[in-house]
Amino acid sequence: MKIESVSSTNCPLKYTSSEQISEIFARQKMFFSSHRTLGYEFRKDSLLHLKEAVLTHKEALYKALQADLGKSREVVDMAEIGEVVQEIDFALKHLRTWMEPEIVPTPDVIAPSECYVTHEPFGVTYIIGPFNYPLNLTLTPLIGAIAGGNTSIIKPSEITPETSQVIEKIILEAFSPDYIAVVQGGREENTHLLSLPFDFIFFTGSPTVGKVVMRAAAEHLTPVVLELGGKCPLMVLPDADLEQVVEQIMFGKFINSGQTCVAPDYLYVHQDVKEVLVKKLVERVQKDLSDIVATGKIVTSQQVVRLQEMLKKSNGQILTGGVADPQRRLFSATVVDQVMWDDALMTGELFGPILPILTFDSADEAVALINSHHPKPLAFYVFTRDRNKAEALIAKVQSGDAQINGVLVHAFSPYLPFGGIGASGMGEYHGHYSYLAFTHKKSVRVVL
Repeated sequence: MKIESVSSTNCPLKYTSSEQISEIFARQKMFFSSHRTLGYEFRKDSLLHLKEAVLTHKEALYKALQADLGKSREVVDMAEIGEVVQEIDFALKHLRTWMEPEIVPTPDVIAPSECYVTHEPFGVTYIIGPFNYPLNLTLTPLIGAIAGGNTSIIKPSEITPETSQVIEKIILEAFSPDYIAVVQGGREENTHLLSLPFDFIFFTGSPTVGKVVMRAAAEHLTPVVLELGGKCPLMVLPDADLEQVVEQIMFGKFINSGQTCVAPDYLYVHQDVKEVLVKKLVERVQKDLSDIVATGKIVTSQQVVRLQEMLKKSNGQILTGGVADPQRRLFSATVVDQVMWDDALMTGELFGPILPILTFDSADEAVALINSHHPKPLAFYVFTRDRNKAEALIAKVQSGDAQINGVLVHAFSPYLPFGGIGASGMGEYHGHYSYLAFTHKKSVRVVL
């Protein structure tokens, strides 16, 4: 193995060689061909092993996620370890039911016969994890892969090396590499992995890399799920509860230093309530998030510099924040007013603790501008006391998901499918939808 340094911390990662990657892939092909993954007991036991290993490494995960991203124990418990354990428990509760064949009616034209639908695993799967929630967004897809009866090769993010090392320890403790394996690496290793004829690929990350993954998958006609991003609007109507809006922005925008794919990317507020809302928001940010360390760490110094450059180019007015420390990977909670659609802060997903504010006076015109400038976001948030009005607006904005008077936490429910549309992704997962994502629906007819 070769050793390469990663910029987010001083922790070196041992990258996996091409020869080792090819060997792991070949051995997983053989393991899947043995049919050991097909049985209920094997899948159930595998989920239990994963849960036990995650909980065994709890303290190591706290330390690693603090080092990589500045996450508090509370955030790790809620959005990382807690989410993984919840998904495992949900799968364990429902797995036997999910695996049962679904009997469907038989039309007269093919009678007499019995018809049903089964869900069979794809085979050897490749899961590419992101840096922002490196445990949750790497292991949650794995839960679907295990429940579906697949084998998996996982590549955690190389720019969260402390957490990636703990993930590798978890997987090595729980599984044989012939079944589930971790590959450490960057672009070169990912390129080699994508050249292999996987049976299914699950990717979480940027649209730019998502296109690379999809092009590579096309060479082998490999199905993919792409969990990408996008500029998620938070729209505030005149009758909204402004205290509620502030609470939700403080949580949804600034948790994990804004590095959340479903975080509100920009605030789009009606002119009648803008002044009052902005005053409340700025006061709250200055009270609770005035310390530059308050929101956590940006993943790399380069990302801090990127945010600095965008802010310098912006024509908006900085109301609070704007302080950066690239060396320590810190960026203060920042609110920017008087932003227009062509502003530097509106060119792409921010993925940082900067909140641009735009103003509208007509909800229909606002929706048209959202659809024109940043169509099909991963999430769309509307705040109003009028549910009918909110649902009408949601129907006019194509988005992966949506919330009325809330943000972000829809992604915590195993009962809801989570995924994007268009540039924000394709396919969905969580709970039963993870099982469906990692299995092929096979139609079976039995002639009577």
